[in-house]
Amino acid sequence: MKIKGLAFLVLFLFIITACKKPKGENSKILTESYGQKLQEHPGKKLMETYCYLCHDATKSEEERLAPPMIAIKKRYIFEGTSKEEFINDMQRWIKNPNEKDAKMFGAVRRFGVMQKLPYPEEDIRQIADYMFDYDIEQPEWFEEHFNQMRGKNK
Repeated sequence: MKIKGLAFLVLFLFIITACKKPKGENSKILTESYGQKLQEHPGKKLMETYCYLCHDATKSEEERLAPPMIAIKKRYIFEGTSKEEFINDMQRWIKNPNEKDAKMFGAVRRFGVMQKLPYPEEDIRQIADYMFDYDIEQPEWFEEHFNQMRGKNK
C-alpha cells in the first residue's frame, strides 16, 4: 500500500511539474493566438480582395477610385448604430447603389455612384462585421480631411 501511495505521489508531482510552463511563455502564446484570430477574420480578407480594388487606403488621395474604407465606416457608424444596422446598410448599398440613398455626398460628387456589384450577401455581411468590430487601415491624410469635411457639413 505504501508503494502504491508513493508511486501515485511521484506520478502526481511529475504531471504537475511537466505541465507547468513559465508565466511569460503562457502569456506570449495567448497573445499570439489572439493576434492570429484577429488576422483570420474572414471579412478582412474579403475586404482586401473585393473592396481594396477601389477603396485602397494605401493609394494616395489623387490615385484612389473611391473613398477609403475608413471613410465609409465613419459615415455609416455613429453612436448608437448597432452592428446589425450597419450590416443591413452595407447590404442595401451594395445591392442597389444610387445617388438618392447615398450617405457620402462628397464621394458621389468626386467619384460618382459605385457600380452595382454581384457579391454574395454572406461576403458583404462578413466584410461589414469586420469593419464594425475592428480598426481598419486609414491613410495618413484621412483624419485631417475627415475633420475638414465634417466641419463643412454642419
